[in-house]
Amino acid sequence: MTLDLSAPKRPLVISMGDPAGIGPEVTAKAWQALRDGPTAFCVLGDPTLYGSVPTQVIKEVSEARQFFGDALPVLQGFEAHGVVLGQPNPAHTGVVLGAIESGVDLVLSGQALALVTAPIAKSVLMAAGFSHPGHTEFLGALLSTTPFEQTRGPVMMLAVNGLRVVPVTIHCALSEVPSRLTQEAIIHAGLVTAEALQRDLGLKAPRMVVAALNPHAGEDGAFGDEEGRIIAPAVTALQAMGLNVRGPLPADSLFHAEARRTFDAAICMYHDQALIPLKALDFWGGVNATLGLPIIRTSPDHGTGFDIAGRGIARPESMIAAIQMASAMAHGRMNQ
Repeated sequence: MTLDLSAPKRPLVISMGDPAGIGPEVTAKAWQALRDGPTAFCVLGDPTLYGSVPTQVIKEVSEARQFFGDALPVLQGFEAHGVVLGQPNPAHTGVVLGAIESGVDLVLSGQALALVTAPIAKSVLMAAGFSHPGHTEFLGALLSTTPFEQTRGPVMMLAVNGLRVVPVTIHCALSEVPSRLTQEAIIHAGLVTAEALQRDLGLKAPRMVVAALNPHAGEDGAFGDEEGRIIAPAVTALQAMGLNVRGPLPADSLFHAEARRTFDAAICMYHDQALIPLKALDFWGGVNATLGLPIIRTSPDHGTGFDIAGRGIARPESMIAAIQMASAMAHGRMNQ
């Protein structure tokens, strides 16, 4: 199926995530903040979960814009029965995954502009047989056979105002990182990131840096040889492809304000190397974007928040930013 980007006024779709978590709450709050703006969206979820705001059940995604200013549009067909806020239930696995799959189909078919995913509980889904580490890998599998002219992901990028980071290794033990780090993986992350920055974010000549793995970038092999053996050759290969990329650079001096002004994205070697500076810079406003897919997908950069679900205190900044970034990326792709 080919991607249809011909209708600029199409809405975004938001999958409900785990119905027992804070996804419905932050989605409702995002609607309150964005209801008068240019970007309409509808939810693939149970309308009873969004009772803090007026809702409108719709039969077709195309109806979303008609009602968006007055009520949160909720597409019918995603009822989650027996939800107890704060108490995840593996019995909801079918509707949780069904909402994601339907969101993908709606974007691929041209009915929706982009997909924003509310948080899921990986351990709960795995208890019901889910075999993927998270959204990123699941979306990659769903879209693995869909035509796409760019270098294929999925590659996870996290973004806040002033910083974009891409971890090469993601959900694995820190002890496993050196064995999982390869020249091919770094090159792939660099290519996907550069193409997405150009295609989806409008950066004609994106500047990238690559972080070292070891302290002091290995200190010429005294603290580890991954820089010379793996990372530097990957950087050289990316440069040979015409990309503006530098590294490997010591991670402890890569993320201060002056350094951040010199690059558009940082390729990091492992999860916390990327996420700690990002969350220190803006803990509440982070966005997770999956690069290298034939659709645009973003997500708030936080979890399900079962411990605060139903208390009305979940902060919506990350969901708002995810919606805004999905809209910007989708329109950027349309304008290519």
